[in-house]
Amino acid sequence: MAKDKTVFTCTECGGTSPRWLGKCPSCGAWNSLIEQVAEAGPGKNRYSTPQHAGLAQAQAVMPLSAIEASDVERTASGIDELDRVLGGGIVEGGVVLIGGDPGIGKSTLLLQALDALQRMGLPTLYVTGEESGSQVALRSRRLGLDHSQVNVLAEIQLEKILATIESTQPAVAVIDSIQTVYSDQLTSAPGSVAQVRECAAHLTRAAKSTGVAIVLVGHVTKEGALAGPRVLEHMVDTVLYFEGDTHSQFRMVRAIKNRFGAVNEIGVFAMTEKGLKGVSNPSAIFLSQHSEPVPGSCVMVTLEGTRPMLVEIQALVDSGGPSPRRLSVGLDKDRLAMLLAVLHRHAGVACMDQDVFVNAVGGVRISEPAADLAVMLSITSSLRGKALPRGFLAFGEVGLAGEVRPAPRGQERLKEAAKLGFSVAVVPKANAPKKPIEGLTIHAVERVEEAMNVVREMG
Repeated sequence: MAKDKTVFTCTECGGTSPRWLGKCPSCGAWNSLIEQVAEAGPGKNRYSTPQHAGLAQAQAVMPLSAIEASDVERTASGIDELDRVLGGGIVEGGVVLIGGDPGIGKSTLLLQALDALQRMGLPTLYVTGEESGSQVALRSRRLGLDHSQVNVLAEIQLEKILATIESTQPAVAVIDSIQTVYSDQLTSAPGSVAQVRECAAHLTRAAKSTGVAIVLVGHVTKEGALAGPRVLEHMVDTVLYFEGDTHSQFRMVRAIKNRFGAVNEIGVFAMTEKGLKGVSNPSAIFLSQHSEPVPGSCVMVTLEGTRPMLVEIQALVDSGGPSPRRLSVGLDKDRLAMLLAVLHRHAGVACMDQDVFVNAVGGVRISEPAADLAVMLSITSSLRGKALPRGFLAFGEVGLAGEVRPAPRGQERLKEAAKLGFSVAVVPKANAPKKPIEGLTIHAVERVEEAMNVVREMG
């Protein structure tokens, strides 16, 4: 019996190679080629050659100004924080990909959303490929979703799933998960690059043609990226990542891509006995409750999508050995090293022989440079052993020349801080408001040394 022909396929980009290589020739990823049975290609015909490509009929084109553009209609999911991340709600015919670590709450959140939609009178379908129908029913009982009318299908064959979607015509269908679905047209195993790519393409096509909103649940790799070919993220309309520590009760859903709304929007949830509950004021999570101000603590206002949030930055400076440590949690490590150099050169604060530890409270990750000023002030506060005043906050990007650059949408940040009772702020000069904000004293600075002098005069 003839042996099946095999090819090596890249898990990152889907490129193929006839033999194993350490580096993918298509995208350059290392150790990403896996062996798979080669798929039979389509037969050639007289139209498949380049000289016959001109036989295709030309299509009519239209200028952008002549195309009618209207806002898409959205359906609220019944969970406010999820709607915020989606850009206002679920879009008809939209395809959403949601990924996250095992056990973080993806299936729980989606089951709650489907139940809420069902109770609003919309037909829903939950396709489970990893659990049986009874397991899903047990979860719904644990979540307190009594007498739930969500339709459940335990199936992993793509053709049967598509036929069910076409016959039942749900408003929203959840596929949990795309890595378990397979098509009879391909011989490779479920979860392979070819299967994930083809199944996702067919489901996306079905969503666009029928108007059914489809949510795909995706597995993640050990590195935290979505498993399968990268083209999976390009196919869908929205990509959401579930973040958070399984040891903590708080979870964050972050939009990485959204064709119908803002990216980098986040929704904050708390895991309870009855499932995930939205947190309407997440600033309270990321602020430690100190009875008195403590050294090494500085509050900043970060911007996640359209939402300003107050986050506490904590620093601990301790005497180190000949090789002092630099450790940051929730912040970029390389940026910490750069800020320490700027602090030494332009503010005269030396930490060369000190261990420096920086942490963003509550497990939040801050990627924007507006945290620079708060990080530097918290390090200085810890080094000198003097606490910053009560109700103090700071934000602003710091450059290598020691200048303090403005942060985007500074007015909204300051208004959020004033609303939560903060009274003193050190901000970049370009972010100083033209009209005073009630209850908030604002010190506008242009350079790092100015910020240090302001804080020194307060203490």
